[in-house]
Amino acid sequence: MRLYIVRHGETNLNREKRLQGQLNEPLNQLGVDLAIETGRGLKDVHFDMAIASPLVRAYDTARLILSQNTTSSNLTIAVDPRLIEIDWGCWDKKVCRGDQYEVPIEREEFNKFYDDPFNFCGAPDGETIAKVCKRTKPFMDEIISNETFKDKTILIGMHGCSMRALLNPLYNDPSDFWQGRIPMNCAVNIVDVIDGKASIIEEDKIFYDPAITGDIYNK
Repeated sequence: MRLYIVRHGETNLNREKRLQGQLNEPLNQLGVDLAIETGRGLKDVHFDMAIASPLVRAYDTARLILSQNTTSSNLTIAVDPRLIEIDWGCWDKKVCRGDQYEVPIEREEFNKFYDDPFNFCGAPDGETIAKVCKRTKPFMDEIISNETFKDKTILIGMHGCSMRALLNPLYNDPSDFWQGRIPMNCAVNIVDVIDGKASIIEEDKIFYDPAITGDIYNK
């Protein structure tokens, strides 16, 4: 089994450095372009299945990737709510980086989300990193233990935080949640599953020139 786990393309809220969590924010034009370019990079990969978060930015990223595929362009995309992004609750749409910071806690406390995520309290009506890990783990466990999938290649469209949570048990150092950085839009992580054991063989691969996006994820 091989899994291609992809973060969604850019949205306007990404560009504005705003939290979007479980808001159903669509891709912007650059996000569409990044997904198409990623699809071109993966065009010769034969996908047997596709699964996405129900949020439109992740679903459309998977759809656009498949639209460029030479053998899998008509594949139906299943939806699984366990792949959805972290819930920011009442903090949705707040600017979380840069000079216009709006999150209603001290910036130093919010920066634990990046620097000490397992001890970050989260929004009062949202989720913690631990909760996201708890809901993504059964999804991965079910996929890798399913005998009918053992020879399949599966595309999975999701989000930056939930993707790190999904992959967390596979990292050499799971205590390092972000593995050095928030994954870029349309970053692809490739996981091989052999005899029920999953391992990451490619981390955060992008199929476009990063100069066209710039680093919008610095603090």
